[in-house]
Amino acid sequence: MAKFLKWIGGGIGWAAGGPIGAILGFAFGSMIDGMQSGEYAYDGPVTGMMGGPRAPTQPGDFTASLLVLSAAVMKSDSKVLKSELDYVKQFLILQFGVHEAERQLLMLREILKQEYDLTTVSSQIRRYMEYAGRLQLLHFLFGIALADQEANPREIETIETISRGLGISSADFGSVKAMFVKDTASAYKILEITPDASDEELKKAYRRMALKYHPDRVSQMGEDVEKAAKLKFQELQAAYEQIKKQRGLN
Repeated sequence: MAKFLKWIGGGIGWAAGGPIGAILGFAFGSMIDGMQSGEYAYDGPVTGMMGGPRAPTQPGDFTASLLVLSAAVMKSDSKVLKSELDYVKQFLILQFGVHEAERQLLMLREILKQEYDLTTVSSQIRRYMEYAGRLQLLHFLFGIALADQEANPREIETIETISRGLGISSADFGSVKAMFVKDTASAYKILEITPDASDEELKKAYRRMALKYHPDRVSQMGEDVEKAAKLKFQELQAAYEQIKKQRGLN
């Protein structure tokens, strides 16, 4: 438990303060109450509070944000599915190992019991997390929503609300959504263009999106966040190749 206590403390940077810090602190207190008699209140150092300069987003900040936003998506349709929990668990195992993942899943289960304002949570993340990291969060949230191979309208609506709060542009939201919710125009939506775009516009769009989604932009957030970004980058490349094939381009 000591390692987990350290994770909840100052070691996760800006996510230990503000509305996210309150959610994590309450959840951690509930965990302690469930395991032993006694009380817990977060009283450790808080860095990167509102009004301070933006510091680089650390893996702990990203994961704390992911847990809180994941819980909101999971319970938006009034039920939490095993496939959704398994999706988050797999990420946590890759990021931290089996034992630490189990501890953080306990935290997620406590967060799921809470009610909180997505607007204030999203605003904190928007203020302190780089845009590339926020895009990657959006990607994970769609992964959770589609873990059961079904696009539930309430979950998609919740993700859209989060996306607006994170300051994600409507074009970028549509691009990430198209990677998961497929239709005949998905490849064009991923590249943020329309089917009537010229071949030159297609090439320019691919170069622009390749810069935006390059895995190097989230490398400081942890190896497995970077791996997930590479998968998203591959979706972008696949969309480009699909359109080129349809148009007979080399």
